[in-house]
Amino acid sequence: MKISTAVFQGSSPDLASCPKSDLPEFALIGRSNVGKSSLINMLTRSEGLAKVSHIPGKTRFINLFTINGAWNLVDLPGYGYAKVDKKERGAFSTFVSDYLRNRKNLSGTFVLIDARHTPQSLDLEFLNWMIRNGLAFILAFTKTDTLSRKAVEQNIQAFLKRMREFTEEDPAYVLTSIKDERGRTEILSLISSALLEKPDVSE
Repeated sequence: MKISTAVFQGSSPDLASCPKSDLPEFALIGRSNVGKSSLINMLTRSEGLAKVSHIPGKTRFINLFTINGAWNLVDLPGYGYAKVDKKERGAFSTFVSDYLRNRKNLSGTFVLIDARHTPQSLDLEFLNWMIRNGLAFILAFTKTDTLSRKAVEQNIQAFLKRMREFTEEDPAYVLTSIKDERGRTEILSLISSALLEKPDVSE
């Protein structure tokens, strides 16, 4: 897939405020500071399209980008940022879960996992929630250039092993790196395939 245009459409505080659209949407979600904004900029090759911050928990809205005028890329708030107060975390959780369960034109979700770490309980809890709600997803392991190939593979296998505690099948996954654009072709190919099979959401 060639990306010709990538346009920021705006931020919404909840699902009800999201712009009505029949365009297929592909969401990115993960723990705070996992690299969602950097991945969006890498996928679109548009430096600065998504605002990259070194402050975890900076994204607090549903941010929508229209790609090639044909589909939307959605940056969802990161989960589990400790310095956000409990009431605010609850609000984030509510509107993110509302989006994931009820956005009719959502065609795919990429759950980003930081490849530098051993399995984190927040990631596992979120994925367990996705599975219990019957929501499909693909894992995208980020920052794979910061460790040796062997260390990355060990962390991935450890993560998949922990996931087998609540699912029988290993999920599909891709490895990504902002440094060398690793995973860009794979993710865009997955999106292209989904676009060919997109359901009619206009009804």
